Amino acid sequence: MSALRKWLLSGLLVIVPLVITLGVLNWIIGTLDQTLWLLPEQWQLWLSDHKVRGLGVLLTLAILLVVGATASNFVGKRLLGWGDAVVRRIPVVRSIYSSVKQVSDTLFSENGNAFRTAVLVQWPREGVWTIAFVTGAPGNEVAEHLGEGEFLSVYVPTTPNPTGGYFVMLKRSDCIELKMSVDEALKYIVSMGVVVPGGPATVAVKPSNP
Repeated sequence: MSALRKWLLSGLLVIVPLVITLGVLNWIIGTLDQTLWLLPEQWQLWLSDHKVRGLGVLLTLAILLVVGATASNFVGKRLLGWGDAVVRRIPVVRSIYSSVKQVSDTLFSENGNAFRTAVLVQWPREGVWTIAFVTGAPGNEVAEHLGEGEFLSVYVPTTPNPTGGYFVMLKRSDCIELKMSVDEALKYIVSMGVVVPGGPATVAVKPSNP
């Protein structure tokens, strides 16, 4: 029975990651295939009849490359600036657009500082440590109420789903910057500490003093 249990667990460790990965890829491809409505109707009918999948990924990448190339030249920048100014004049829409644009600029800009540094912080109480990510620094009115000292805006993700978490502001002196990359830190969090950056760690337990 112990051998059967061991084989079952080994099989799960192999199959579960593959099934989840294939499921996520299938969802992504299916979602991107929705962009095929941009193609001529005859092409859409032909692709539907022949059940060709994955072209939505190529079409999406092509659109992103074209838009990125256009936005990188002088004329494209002028057009984007004009469009941005128009959108910001529309009530309600400008609030949503401004918030989303600010977040995307911070996350995807080459000069952004979000999720670029992994730190070690005490959370949710003193003496309990976890890994978090620096997203910036408090400013304006918030910084005025925090008092003396330099503070950092920190995102504390949950495990094993890092898309949920907590936004807190901590003193820089309370954050220990780690040498591991953001990718390594995310793997460490998602695996609940099983995948240790740099290889398996050996925990030495010191005997308590009598």
